[in-house]
Parts: sequence; C-alpha cells; structure tokens
Amino acid sequence: MTDPRYPLGPMPQPLALSAAERAAALSAIRALPAELRLAVAGLTDTQLDTPYREGGWTVRQVVHHVADSHLNAYARTKLALTEDNPTVKPYHEQLWAELPDSALATELSLLMLEQLHGRWDAVLSNVNAWDRPWTHPQTGQWTLDTLLGMYAWHGQHHAAHITGLRKREGW
Repeated sequence: MTDPRYPLGPMPQPLALSAAERAAALSAIRALPAELRLAVAGLTDTQLDTPYREGGWTVRQVVHHVADSHLNAYARTKLALTEDNPTVKPYHEQLWAELPDSALATELSLLMLEQLHGRWDAVLSNVNAWDRPWTHPQTGQWTLDTLLGMYAWHGQHHAAHITGLRKREGW
C-alpha cells in the first residue's frame, strides 16, 4: 500500500517546466474546483468530519486547507509578477486548519476555489516569464514554474486523499 499521506508521491519541485508539463499543470489548476466538488459530492457531515487517514485532517479540513493554500499561491503568483524576487510570508497551515472557519460547510471553500481559480487561470494563462523568482524564507528561491507545478500537484494530492478515503470506506 502506498503512503496515505502522499497518494500521488512526493510534491514535485522543478525550477522549470517543459511546455507540455506547463500545459498539463495549467489544465490541472483549471480542473481542480470541479474535481474537488465531485470528490465530496453527497458526503454527510459525519463523513466530512472523518479524517482521511489516522492522525490526518478531516475531509472538511482538507477542503478548507486547499482553499487557504491556493489563496496564498494566487497571492504569491501576483507578487512574483509584480515585484523583483519577493519574499513571501509563510503561514502555519496546521494552525489555520484548527481555526473556526475550517468547521464551516465545505460549500464555502468550493465556491471560493471556483472563483479564485478563475482569476488565477486568467493570470497564469498570460504569464510569459515563468522563470520569475520568489523566495520562501524557509525553503529558498523558487520560480513561477515551480509554483505552478507544486500547486497543480497539491490540488490533485488532496483530492486523492478524499477519493482514496471514499474508496477505502465504500462511500
């Protein structure tokens, strides 16, 4: 059995993507809101409040985390396009997942992702300098290509957490 924390394997961290890899990543970003909505479709509150693995977040927390994370990625994208090598602010995703908004209906984050990804796609589809750098104070310097590859994987990774749980539980 694969590690339930990483159903798709480790997060890729390429500094540069090929044109085909970039097109696939952009397609994944566009598709994620619908994929995540489908992954949670029909789940009861009890199911949404079930951890996707032992010691892991609940399905509800995962959905809200994806919205939080992609909101940060969108801001990082815009910073990288408008500033010279900006240093982005990290956030404590585990603590964010414990805040009261992570207990709200998943619909709020699903709607947010649909709107956010629409705007993010408009920005990403017009990038012509994928090597634009940005710096994370804990992990170093990255490029917009890195960000695109990481977040395309990130959405699919968390959708796989949910679909994997559904499969294991027969939901």
